[in-house]
Amino acid sequence: MSLPASSSLTGLRDILVAVTEEGRGDEPGTGIGYGLTLAAASGAHLTVQSAARRVTMVGGAGLRFVDDLVAGENRRLRILAQAVAERVGGDAASAGVTCTTEAPALAYPDLIARLTARARLADLTILHAETREVDLDRDLIDGVLFGSGRPLIVVPPGCAAFSARRIVVAWDGSAQAARAANDALPLLRAAEAVEIVSAIGEKDLPASMAGAEFAPHLARHGVTVTVNVVPIVDNVAETLRAEVGLFRADMLVMGAYRRSRVHEWFLGGVTQSLLTRSSVPLFLAH
Repeated sequence: MSLPASSSLTGLRDILVAVTEEGRGDEPGTGIGYGLTLAAASGAHLTVQSAARRVTMVGGAGLRFVDDLVAGENRRLRILAQAVAERVGGDAASAGVTCTTEAPALAYPDLIARLTARARLADLTILHAETREVDLDRDLIDGVLFGSGRPLIVVPPGCAAFSARRIVVAWDGSAQAARAANDALPLLRAAEAVEIVSAIGEKDLPASMAGAEFAPHLARHGVTVTVNVVPIVDNVAETLRAEVGLFRADMLVMGAYRRSRVHEWFLGGVTQSLLTRSSVPLFLAH
């Protein structure tokens, strides 16, 4: 069924969705359906990268049975990745979405580099969320955020179709938060309601950074916006999760990795926590 493009959702012309076939038997993540419906709503061109992670072998390489085993697995992964690309291409045609697909077979570092380079050519990239912190898809998320200069939407399970009628913007006055809000303007302008949430309480988050100073900027861009300054309960991530629920939001816009990735890896942080558990898609920029 073809979905009409929204006249209010302008500014998105190229959307990239990436999925990776690793042979675990998983179904492709919810990012594909989300990206397809967003492309239909915005009239954007959709590019789908369905990549097979090429298996390489160091120990045992050169032994005939090992080489045959690796070659067979790589062949199986390429077939699975190609099948996903073909299925998405057919779904896009049925929805009236112009779509380009590719199914490269790449080793781990090359896969990250390919996606990062491809993301630079799109308005935004869509990936599905992984609950495991040690995972290829988490490296893909970091690669896009730090290497592409473009925003990213990370879609959790259960969000297979695009919706952004109500959006929460996490605002802490940082450069990352400003970048995310600016990159999200096409979605914010089209939303029925946007709430800026400033979580106050941490010693490194002064009250002077509250969203009341930022709201007029969004309003000048035609965003229907309100401001909510809330005390931190437990931690920032839990506070944002609670506010998303109270606002009945469809999306959370936030700057990613305000602290370093190393800091978040060892000590925890807002980005890592929300990537692991969020009920709504995360619109991220760094």
